[in-house]
Amino acid sequence: VKWRRPCERLIAAGFRMWAQCRPLVLRPRPGLWIPARGRKSRTDPPAKSKADRLRVPTPVDPAELLVVKERYQQQVAIIGALRAEFKEEMLRKRYEEEVGSLAAERAKVEAEEHQKLMAFNNLENERLRKIREERLRQEAVEEQEQKLKAAIHREKKREEFLKEKELEVLQLQEAVKNFITLENLDERIEEALDNPKNYNFAIDKEGRFMRRTVKHSAVRNPPGTAMPSPPE
Repeated sequence: VKWRRPCERLIAAGFRMWAQCRPLVLRPRPGLWIPARGRKSRTDPPAKSKADRLRVPTPVDPAELLVVKERYQQQVAIIGALRAEFKEEMLRKRYEEEVGSLAAERAKVEAEEHQKLMAFNNLENERLRKIREERLRQEAVEEQEQKLKAAIHREKKREEFLKEKELEVLQLQEAVKNFITLENLDERIEEALDNPKNYNFAIDKEGRFMRRTVKHSAVRNPPGTAMPSPPE
């Protein structure tokens, strides 16, 4: 029986591969499966006519079995050799990359690339430094111009304020001449009595002056004297 096991394993493996590679379209759906005539489930007991039947092993040709075993051993040996060769090549590449000549070459390339990047970085820093200095210089010039304009504006405002105050002082000086003081009090009283002004009048809706009859003093306004006109 032992000499049949490798053949049976190969057959079983081939059957499993065939079952897995079958198209999914050919597989029936579990819900739509209709059992064929004569089939029964796993839980059904064997038929009465086959109750005492013993399965006879499938006869195997010894020559065919020998060829199959030999080919199987050859396949195992070839696959093992290919795997070992691929593994050795992979380990060799890894060793060369880590500690071999490729590692030194890679370190040299990385050092050269680092030097190039540092040189580019220095050039870029120098370019940006010049741009920054130019920008700061322009900002300083603009700030000075703004300060000068602000100072000129403040000086102009100050001069306008002084001129306005000087004009107010001159106006007050002119107005002081008409002020009533102790020295000109009698003179201003005589002038007011000689030139009376009548403010007893009315205006209409259009702003015109409407005269009224006013009773004046007999001393300063004798009968027949014309009434003074209202002030403009």
